[in-house]
Amino acid sequence: MKALLSKLGFGSSAEEVREIVQGESPALQGADLAVAYFSSRAGGDLHEFLRVSPHRFLFGLLDVAGKRETGAPVIQAAQTCFRSSAEDLFQDPELNESDAMIELARRLNLEIMRAAGGVRSCPAFAGCYNEELGTVCYVNAGHTPGLLRDDASLVELPATGLPLGLFSLAPTDARIVGLGPKSSLAVVSRGVVEAESKTTEFGLDGVKSVMQTGPSSAKDLSRGILLRVQDFMHTSPKHNDVTALTLMRAA
Repeated sequence: MKALLSKLGFGSSAEEVREIVQGESPALQGADLAVAYFSSRAGGDLHEFLRVSPHRFLFGLLDVAGKRETGAPVIQAAQTCFRSSAEDLFQDPELNESDAMIELARRLNLEIMRAAGGVRSCPAFAGCYNEELGTVCYVNAGHTPGLLRDDASLVELPATGLPLGLFSLAPTDARIVGLGPKSSLAVVSRGVVEAESKTTEFGLDGVKSVMQTGPSSAKDLSRGILLRVQDFMHTSPKHNDVTALTLMRAA
């Protein structure tokens, strides 16, 4: 049973060694996407990504409130909804990406509330990367801000709506940002931002400092963020799930 729980991402014991897991990296045209997380998964972090058209790639990072063992049905429902909605909403080559992202957020919100049998907060960041245009159309439903870095600046991508799972009719807006050559986008879970050392939080500034070093790939960036968190805390994180999802456009 412990082996099965571990395979599914549920921590088997408090003494489990927390190693950095590098998730599978999908094949993108002119860019790369990577995710990294610590092996002990006790919270509600859910990352998902899949190709939805010949030149569009959908990705998301959700944080279902509560412990993983009690929130497992909600996490599973959100993942199933994300995948089925992606296939349904993004097939049309002439689609309006903003409308599709807003509808994705609406469906996820309702499905999370249905699976939870009521209110269950779920901050979420989801984006659609357009490989032809080098753009990301995203919704940020009360999630930690995304970070976008290029040669000239590093900017935050703030919330465009309330967390999912709170109100059945909660509106969410969608925005579009461009990624120039060698630009990078990072979305991290609350566990990254709230990592503490002597009452000081790692914060978004800690993530920004890793991005400013100019990692050569998304894999290096996502793993570098988690290594910096571990160095900052002088131990492997135990306070929450710690996840970094990154996208980097080629030169």
